[in-house]
Amino acid sequence: MAISRKEEARALNADERELVEKSHHPEIQHLSDAELQELVKLMRDRRDKAQTDVFRRRREIRGKGVPRGAKPVTGDAGSRTKLAVLAMAMRRVNTEVERRQQLAASMQQIENSRRALAIKKKAQTKAADFNTRHAHSGMRAVESSKTKDLIRPMELGRQRKAGQVAQAKRDSRGHHAL
Repeated sequence: MAISRKEEARALNADERELVEKSHHPEIQHLSDAELQELVKLMRDRRDKAQTDVFRRRREIRGKGVPRGAKPVTGDAGSRTKLAVLAMAMRRVNTEVERRQQLAASMQQIENSRRALAIKKKAQTKAADFNTRHAHSGMRAVESSKTKDLIRPMELGRQRKAGQVAQAKRDSRGHHAL
């Protein structure tokens, strides 16, 4: 269920509105990693508080909880909307954190690959002394002595299944005779 920004603004108080605004697309991209982590912490606190409030109100409506206000609560639509808004904002923030972690991991992988390539190139340029016991031309591929199977694997599977079906038919005929 999509909630418009107008409905979001109506459901939240001023500082919650400011936090949720930071979780929307252009603003969340401009946050530093430290600011994003702080936003995650604050958003999680607000969402948990709203969730507790919704649960308490539901208990009051069902008659199980003690009313906190002057008169018992009759509806919880506003607090449910607030919880939905905060949960969606939390989801956006978590997605951004995950995206940044994946980007960092990708960049680390690129860095590791470049370092490995540099080490490999350095090892190739360093010529071994001719008088050492190292292989100079490297290993050579040895042809496999195993004969190639000319039957396609699909055909083998088809034949195996046909044999199973035939055996099942024979087995089912034998049990009826007993």
